[in-house]
Amino acid sequence: MLGGMLGGYFGTAWKGLFANHLASTPPTVVQAVILGPEGLLLAVRSDLRGWELPGGRPEPGESDEEAVVREVFEETGVQVAVEARVGDYHRSGFLPHVARVFRCGVLSGTPRGSTESVEVRYWPPEAPPAGLFPWYRQPLADALADLPEPVVRRERQGLAAIWAGLRIDLAGRLGRRD
Repeated sequence: MLGGMLGGYFGTAWKGLFANHLASTPPTVVQAVILGPEGLLLAVRSDLRGWELPGGRPEPGESDEEAVVREVFEETGVQVAVEARVGDYHRSGFLPHVARVFRCGVLSGTPRGSTESVEVRYWPPEAPPAGLFPWYRQPLADALADLPEPVVRRERQGLAAIWAGLRIDLAGRLGRRD
């Protein structure tokens, strides 16, 4: 377990400190704030053990909306419909990227884990878990505010974000994800 964990940390550190910085433009990922009758749907991925918004990278020829619907289904087993684009979150510092976030509603499906997500669960939107990675809190707040236009935010991921993520991941690996 320790070897796999250290290998995962090394891979994340490589991407965060070097690989994404070498790209001509930061990669874009799509993420979903999923609001359904049971609350806010969050997932714990298999690589980092904290709660996060489901999502991933679009495939070639796929629109961002198509990608977020596909990624959510792959990770959670839930079919969603895109309701609105919340905004673009340009993150610099560690692991630079653009997170394009969409607010989505639940169409059907029962949440279930997958090879990408070890746990999927609904939470009260006004009370997300303490184990939610901190970089998801602003997109969640923006989605819940139901803003009239998508926002563009610039966020720097420095040592405080790395430390918070590491603490959440370690707690999650020890079985404390709430």
